[in-house]
Amino acid sequence: MTDENHNDMEKPLLEHLTELRGCLLKSVVVISVIFLILLPFANIIYQFVADPLLEKLPNGSSMIATEVASPFLTPFKLTLFVAIFVATPYVFFQLWSFVMPALYDKEKKIAIPLLLSSVLLFYTGIAFAYFAVFPLLFAFLASTAPEGVKVMTDINHYLNFILKLFFAFGISFEIPVATVVLIRSGFISVDTLAANRPYIILGAFVAGMLLTPPDVLSQIMLAVPIWLLFELGLLLGGKKNKKGDAD
Repeated sequence: MTDENHNDMEKPLLEHLTELRGCLLKSVVVISVIFLILLPFANIIYQFVADPLLEKLPNGSSMIATEVASPFLTPFKLTLFVAIFVATPYVFFQLWSFVMPALYDKEKKIAIPLLLSSVLLFYTGIAFAYFAVFPLLFAFLASTAPEGVKVMTDINHYLNFILKLFFAFGISFEIPVATVVLIRSGFISVDTLAANRPYIILGAFVAGMLLTPPDVLSQIMLAVPIWLLFELGLLLGGKKNKKGDAD
């Protein structure tokens, strides 16, 4: 094999890597711009995120900062994560533009709805955690404090706690997309998934136990949506299969 032929074989790979680097750089730039725009409002953003806990704390309780730099670094870190969340549709778009040329037209018709629904479901999971789970969870946890114990949560520990829950609920709400992909790819059939429903429900509760704090309430509030979203994915996947068979 000559050097010229070798270079011709490597050129497409190098072009793909260059395109991927360009997509990643554009995503980083957009995230950075959003972060810089949001940075002056870092404390307001943290206040908004902390409200579900602050509203449930007993009278006389408050949040505290146990480290010297926490009052600055914690809102700073939260703002960075918010910038990433806000930029997620654009990041997905960049990834899509990189992958799209390699897809067939039929695959593109499937991929676009899946991409849009993935972003929407991820945001829906985060919103569900904030508006539905947090108020009930923090009310429960605050009410279980032993008498004489003053609840004073560290702001950095609280941030790590809620980010974990946001991520858990955001990913869990992708279950319908994952189910449809598995069915459409032919990896598994609707009937097989339906037959294994009891194991999937059990897995949902195991996931709730592993991904949430050690209390029954939050475990159920994650496990039940996972189960219902699986049923939604099963329904949509079944309809897609029937339509495909008809075609």
